[in-house]
Parts: sequence; C-alpha cells; structure tokens
Amino acid sequence: QVQLVESGGGLVQAGGSLRLSCLVSGPPFTYYSMAWFRQAPGKEREFVAAIAWTGDFTSYVDSVKGRFTISRANIKNTVYLQMARLRLEDTAVYYCAADPSVITSTSAYDTESFYDYWGQGTQVTVSS
Repeated sequence: QVQLVESGGGLVQAGGSLRLSCLVSGPPFTYYSMAWFRQAPGKEREFVAAIAWTGDFTSYVDSVKGRFTISRANIKNTVYLQMARLRLEDTAVYYCAADPSVITSTSAYDTESFYDYWGQGTQVTVSS
C-alpha cells in the first residue's frame, strides 16, 4: 500500500522560505509521478506543481513560477517543494499526491483525479 507523509510546514513571514518534503512508502516510488496541491481556507484545492518520475519534466501553476521548485530524490523516496519569496496568499494546507501513470505534456497532471494516492497535508501559514 502506498502511503505519503508530508512534513516541513509551519509559520513563516512574508518573503521567507520553506521546504516541504513528502516521504513515500510502498513500491515502486521511482516510477511514480508526483505533485503538490494546496487548499486555502474557503477555497478549492488547487494544483501547485508536478514532476515526472525521471525528474526531467516539471510544471507549475502560474502564481508560483519563479518562486517554487519541485524536485525529487528517488533514492530517498522523497519529493520536495522548495518555496521562496512566500506571500500571504500562499497560506494553505499543502498536499502531496502520487500516481503510477506517466506524466507527459498532454497528461491531466494538474487535476486531482489524475492521482490515486494522497497525503494528509501540512499547514503553511505566511504572516505579514
């Protein structure tokens, strides 16, 4: 059974940085497509970033481009989300998602339905 556990959330001032981690248990992580989503209070969950199992394809929602970086360490069964220049509007619960399907440029990797496995989420709060 695949399990995802997020960590690294917390309280940070606007302009600061955080790195989220998602540890995946259950084989075979190496071939899983991974993504981060987030849900702000009173809003629907939205796509943030995705990465193919090879690491050579990444995609981001426009609002985080140039500020967030998704990466993965397959040997550690971990995917990361490095967040910089955080804004108040980045406050949300951040969720890690995984799926054995291959991500391509035409995949629906930015939709929740693409992913079979989800973590419980980690809270990120950005203060002024």
